[in-house]
Amino acid sequence: MSRQVPCELLAKNILAFLEETFEKVEWTYLDGGTSLMETMAKISAEEAWRPISESGTPIAAQVGHARFYLQVLRDYMDGKWHEGIDWKGSWSRARVTEGEWDSLRKQIAEEYRNIVACIKGIDDWNDDRLLGGAMAIIVHTAYHLGAIRQIVRVVRR
Repeated sequence: MSRQVPCELLAKNILAFLEETFEKVEWTYLDGGTSLMETMAKISAEEAWRPISESGTPIAAQVGHARFYLQVLRDYMDGKWHEGIDWKGSWSRARVTEGEWDSLRKQIAEEYRNIVACIKGIDDWNDDRLLGGAMAIIVHTAYHLGAIRQIVRVVRR
């Protein structure tokens, strides 16, 4: 016997995990005050560009890459795939001014809102591209959130 998860329940849970990852913690899997937006709000531009090692990436590069990934995955979920995606270039950000850091934070917040709108517009989740894309966004962003939080600890030592 096949059991199916209602699409509304699936969307509700995906949106809850996205909200916790990006905006505010509801104690699903993060500690209070540690969402991406809450974390980035506490990071200065100087901290954002400072790498922790010769080969390490600064926080600004982590955020820039995560923002780029959101754009690519949203396009993928919309049925668009771009050949020759510049993954390496998505890491190119290094030193940022306060204005550039503020802009980068606004850009990733905008991409997050675009993803939420995309998710809210899905009424049939029986598509690997949609379900896999939504799950990948959550997992990938959570990975980079963890990296950012660890980099902050080292930068502030």
